[in-house]
Amino acid sequence: MSEVQATYLLEAEQANLNKKAEAIALGLTVGSWTNLPAVEQEQLAKHKGRVVEAKMIAEGKAIITVGYPSANFSNDLPAVLTTTFGKFSLDGKVKLLDLTFSDDIKHGYPGPKFGLEGIRQLTNTYDRPLLMSIFKGVIGRDLHSLKEQMKAQALGGIDIVKDDEILFENDLTPLEKRIPVCQEALRESYEITGKRTLHAVNLTGKTMELKENAYKAVELGADLLLFNTFAYGLDVMQALAEDPNIPLPIMAHPAFSGTMISSPDYGLAPGLLLGKLARMAGADLVLFPSPYGSVAMAKEETQAIAKHLTEDDQFKKAFPVPSAGIHPGLTPKLIADFGVDSIINAGGGIHGHPGGAAAGGRAFVQAIDAVLANQPLHDAAKDYEELAKALELWGGE
Repeated sequence: MSEVQATYLLEAEQANLNKKAEAIALGLTVGSWTNLPAVEQEQLAKHKGRVVEAKMIAEGKAIITVGYPSANFSNDLPAVLTTTFGKFSLDGKVKLLDLTFSDDIKHGYPGPKFGLEGIRQLTNTYDRPLLMSIFKGVIGRDLHSLKEQMKAQALGGIDIVKDDEILFENDLTPLEKRIPVCQEALRESYEITGKRTLHAVNLTGKTMELKENAYKAVELGADLLLFNTFAYGLDVMQALAEDPNIPLPIMAHPAFSGTMISSPDYGLAPGLLLGKLARMAGADLVLFPSPYGSVAMAKEETQAIAKHLTEDDQFKKAFPVPSAGIHPGLTPKLIADFGVDSIINAGGGIHGHPGGAAAGGRAFVQAIDAVLANQPLHDAAKDYEELAKALELWGGE
């Protein structure tokens, strides 16, 4: 059956559970049923929503799953979300936990263009988590400052350096100058270390300008695109991912998604929005708050995101990137909770190192190597000054 099944968490009572479920299935599709003439029922049968499951999970709380026929909507995420959760999202305490797509519908979505394995090939990095750092304090800084910061991060052994998501077009570091300067810094670091580091460029501008800006980034030699997916919309990211003239991986930033995922009673489940839908729409890497840092998310929610990004599916796997408040001392937890197919992403945990950004990067590299060798960090720190100083500053196992 060609349909999208939507699973909701909502308020209900056992006595009226089935009636409530049927009202949702009808109200979001044909509107009514039993009072329709038989001929109209026959005409509308292929459009009628169906109750797949309705069950109580606690006093006053229920989970209801409804199937919506694909005949009701065009195969795009705005249409799917409007059908399954449009006006229903306004109906009191109701949270969309999941969307399950039949295979024929899923074929209409690109999934990651490069995916986890493609990113590994670009970085020539296998069998370990990748290490990513963030440009910090770049608003109001000039190109020289940007180049110095980029080179320091790359010299520290970073695999990917990403722009700050709040770095928009500006007179001091515009896109057409920022990319060449950063690429020059990466070439210089490569000559010293022999390691290739990638730069994720923040793609910004008005929605109708994004493709032209992306084409410009491609022409200038950008390695990846950072995109504020949830400020623009999943469908906008999908359009970028599907464009053959934008042959770059896309890193989805979670900015603004908190308005949709943070409540236990409203919005969308984090695993659905930041995991399943982001992957379907073309994200190759997805950032989300870690369970430990300054903007912590519940561990089970972060692992649900990672599961949706990496489970076997018709789409390529995408890299989970737990972020915020990450420092070298958290490396054992990060690898234990998210495995080697993840990216360790740090800002202050690299730039705040007493020895500077290069030393901060090396401290993470040392921590990753120690964990993969089953060596406690404090033991490894006896041989590595950078790791020792990081543990002294931030703590760790």
